[in-house]
Amino acid sequence: MPTAVLRALRRNHAAKVAVGVIALVVFVGLFAPLIAPHDPNLQNLELKLRPPFWMSGSEPGYLLGTDKLGRDVLSRIMYGTRVSLLVGLAATLLSGVVGVVSGYYRGWREQVFMRLADVQLAFPSILLALAIIAVLGPSLFFMILVLGLTGWVAYARVVRAEVLSLREREFVTAARAIGDTGPQIMVRHLVPNIVAPLATIGTLQVAAMIVAEASLSYLGLGVPPDVPTWGSLLADGQLYLRSAWWIAVFSGAAIMMTTLAINVTGDLLRDVADPKAYTR
Repeated sequence: MPTAVLRALRRNHAAKVAVGVIALVVFVGLFAPLIAPHDPNLQNLELKLRPPFWMSGSEPGYLLGTDKLGRDVLSRIMYGTRVSLLVGLAATLLSGVVGVVSGYYRGWREQVFMRLADVQLAFPSILLALAIIAVLGPSLFFMILVLGLTGWVAYARVVRAEVLSLREREFVTAARAIGDTGPQIMVRHLVPNIVAPLATIGTLQVAAMIVAEASLSYLGLGVPPDVPTWGSLLADGQLYLRSAWWIAVFSGAAIMMTTLAINVTGDLLRDVADPKAYTR
């Protein structure tokens, strides 16, 4: 599959740009403390609501301007990248684990998982996440947990269909015969054989989790207020759209570009996972 991905990537110019954007976002998220020009929480009321560098009245060293408390918008976006990536990847991984487990086991456990999936599909995921976080309080750990557990249904449906066709194969039967446990069979034999659909769903799920995190932070129910996030920047900037548009616009652009790049990459992986992609 990696060879097929590289071959498809060479033909798809939009995917090249998308992968480049993702690489840039990951780089910024990993090295934000080293490359951010200012402390994201450093306040200076004398510099509040300064415009970006190309506008009159801007302050040298604050390329994308400042917010209502004089904090550097660029630095807050850079640090917010870390939160968005962490929440998106961790919540998607948790959803994948729950989805694989729910797809492997049969009998009463399968029925319990499927009925839970049916019940959860009756509620909007964001509404369920809002209700849980409103009770538990804003926390990075709780946000990852809630978003992960509200997003497992998509994995369960796809994984169950794939696992049903694999769990009776000879290699799985042989693994049971030599004494492999359920978790060992899932990790060693099933997951490697369903990695293509999991990767495709995973990319789309990461984008959805990033948007969900931004939505919760926008509503004030995400991470603690002292942690900069793209959603909290949007919430801060909504009151200043006429006088200080840059606060909301740049954070919104970060969300849009990141989720769009992830979705385009997911489309590429889906095309590669399609058997017809290998015959082109």
